Amino acid sequence: MKKLQIFSVVVLLLTLTMSSCQIIGDIFKAGVGVGVFAVVAVIGLVIFLIAKIGGAGK
Repeated sequence: MKKLQIFSVVVLLLTLTMSSCQIIGDIFKAGVGVGVFAVVAVIGLVIFLIAKIGGAGK
């Protein structure tokens, strides 16, 4: 319950101090970072699997 109260206070403060455009911009920036990380992880996984299947891991 305490975490919910802290979360509510943080959300309230963000709502009062940031404009909606700034909030949306920050969300998109975070999304870009997560997207780049996901793409790099998938490429790394594909390279790893190709190396294992190709016998380079022996």
